[in-house]
Amino acid sequence: MVASQDFLRHSVIAPPREATSREAIEELVASGSAEAARHLAAYWQQHKSPAAAHFVVGAFEALLPQPHLIECRVMILRSFTVEPLIPLLRAAAFSAGIRLHVQISDFNVYVQEILDPESKLYRSKPDLVILAVQTADVAPQLWRSYGGLTSEQRAEIIAGVADQFRNWIEVFRDHCEADLIVHNLQLPAVPSRGLLEAQSVDGQQDAVVDINRCLRRLASEHSGVHILDYDGLVARHGRVGWSDETKRFTMSLPIAPAHMVDLCEEWMRFLHPITGKIAKAVVVDLDNTLWGGILGEDGASGIQIGPEYPGALYLEVQRTLLDLRDRGIVLAVASKNDPQEAMEVLATHPDMLLRPYHFSAFRIGWQEKSQSLREIAAELNIGVDTLAFLDDNPVERERIAAELPAVTVIDLPGEPVGFAQAIRACPALERLRVSSEDLQRAQYYDDQKRRQELQSASRSPEEFFSSLKQVVEIRPVSPSNISRIAQLTQKTNQFNLTTRRYTEQQIAAIASDTEADVFAMRVKDVYNDNGIVGVVILRYDDAICEIDTFLLSCRVIGRTVETALLSFVCERARERGATTLSGRFVPTKKNAPAADFYPRHGFAAAAKRDGESSYSLDLRDGDVICPEWIRVL
Repeated sequence: MVASQDFLRHSVIAPPREATSREAIEELVASGSAEAARHLAAYWQQHKSPAAAHFVVGAFEALLPQPHLIECRVMILRSFTVEPLIPLLRAAAFSAGIRLHVQISDFNVYVQEILDPESKLYRSKPDLVILAVQTADVAPQLWRSYGGLTSEQRAEIIAGVADQFRNWIEVFRDHCEADLIVHNLQLPAVPSRGLLEAQSVDGQQDAVVDINRCLRRLASEHSGVHILDYDGLVARHGRVGWSDETKRFTMSLPIAPAHMVDLCEEWMRFLHPITGKIAKAVVVDLDNTLWGGILGEDGASGIQIGPEYPGALYLEVQRTLLDLRDRGIVLAVASKNDPQEAMEVLATHPDMLLRPYHFSAFRIGWQEKSQSLREIAAELNIGVDTLAFLDDNPVERERIAAELPAVTVIDLPGEPVGFAQAIRACPALERLRVSSEDLQRAQYYDDQKRRQELQSASRSPEEFFSSLKQVVEIRPVSPSNISRIAQLTQKTNQFNLTTRRYTEQQIAAIASDTEADVFAMRVKDVYNDNGIVGVVILRYDDAICEIDTFLLSCRVIGRTVETALLSFVCERARERGATTLSGRFVPTKKNAPAADFYPRHGFAAAAKRDGESSYSLDLRDGDVICPEWIRVL
């Protein structure tokens, strides 16, 4: 996958009022307008049909090259027809800033593709593989002839299907580093034994549930393997209406046309976290979003929030936002309101679930919300493109979508009854894994404010650094930290010298190479344990040690821990027999803070090519000294 910098990220967007007709969009595309992509994405959100998909994909292809699109290669292994879904999937992905290159295995040969190390699957070197098989194909006895099975036969079939999946996953992981999405098995809409199903403790549906439980365990045992709850997706949309029986028998297509978009959107929920198209913070409005009514007009006693309708609708919004916070997503407020009144309601209203301490930044006043979002991003030290914006007012949503197209603008329905569901449906808010650092993110911002107060009170930078009492722990990659290491390579932009993205599987492969090292850095200070916030990947070739990756989380930028890490790298390179330490700086739109890193630490400029700068340090007479105010373990 090739990383994006700041292309259109809003996958659930506020549609523009103008230029959404095909003719108007075609004019924008023909002129090469930067607005074309935004209007194409809005057009897709409004229509979502096969005809719209072909138009959107064709128009986006006409806009290429777009250097800020993420390129992602996908292989679909299937036991049913998926070809009609591909244009729909590509249109949804384009609208989210992802260019998909999709290959499909031959019909029903997924087993051969997985087991043959020379198959098209492995030759194509995909970034993502989807294994989509039907219960009727992988467990036909459970699907078609369950009524005649004994308890022993049932148990044998369940174990056999689980063993098949285990073998497929293990072989796949041995030969491929791509992420793998496995569809779980669908329950029958009507059990073969009718009413007897509900009277049995070992029914047909229970058998499928047991297999699905085994699949979850299998996924937890392998990095980069994820379960798509296909049965849950079918259930949400109605088991009976999910399938078009005519198409199922004539085309081996078990999905009704009306639901093909639903499966594509479920795939997109995985594509966002896998490709790094995620929001780190949700910035919320207050009036008619977090509570019903307008505080300035209705007063604190007149706003709608509480267990009864309509206040219960806004309480559900707050519960949903708390769920996001539990995933490590930061909450912030941008509201046109009186600051004192708004904060008093958040702090004292008896029915409020969200309190001031749940939010990491506030912009309450009368300035434009686009400016508030810029300031919030700066305060949180994250990119504007990692913000999601939640506001009931369609005019505000449209303005943010136009002025800050990198922001994920969550489109809300006209009535608050659908607000919470719209938030849950936003794929940029999905996570496939949550690290301990993610869970502590909100606490980090509280601690950071105290650090800033300490810095203001210090008479010199050295006094400030010393007062932090920083302790740095540098450890090699291990099962306990590999997930966080991969996450940092995928998400870190500001202090990232090469911006190379790696999956867990790729990190594991590098770590197993005797000519490479992978290290993680944890930073603790007087206020908190910041967690793993630095990664370095080294590659050795005779007497040269090349710094493949050197990155720091924005949590610790500017605290000299980067010097401590580089000092360790020098020491490690010497231990491995290197006499030269080399590194590169690959500029992006976001990593300017790292531009002078190598020259500042005594590296000599070696070459400059295609905008990339190379540097080297002779380890025989050069060194990087760890700051005296940092203790390294």
